[in-house]
Amino acid sequence: QVRLVESGGGLVQAGDSLRLSCAVAGRTFDWETIGWFRQAPGKDREFVAAAMWRFDTTKYGDFVKGRFTISRDNNKDLVYLQMNNLKPEDTAVYYCAASTALMILTNIGAWGDWGQGTQVTVSS
Repeated sequence: QVRLVESGGGLVQAGDSLRLSCAVAGRTFDWETIGWFRQAPGKDREFVAAAMWRFDTTKYGDFVKGRFTISRDNNKDLVYLQMNNLKPEDTAVYYCAASTALMILTNIGAWGDWGQGTQVTVSS
């Protein structure tokens, strides 16, 4: 089992930037696919971004449009989600997730481990 703990959420204004962190512990980090999802009130959880480092592959949700970047700090077992030019519609709880699938899948069922989430609120 992989343990995931998110941090870095908060209240920002439209156009601001925010960096979320996900601390990863458990299975060998290099063999995990780590991703970010988000869930706004009354909406389904949706895929934001993911990275499969053993194949140097990343994938982003269509709505990201170059605003978000997923990265990692090898020394600290941290995965980051840098979010720039935030919009009010980005307001949601952001979750970190881990998958052992052999490719990046965006459906929730492919992700076996989840963090508790961190709230991001973007005011207009």
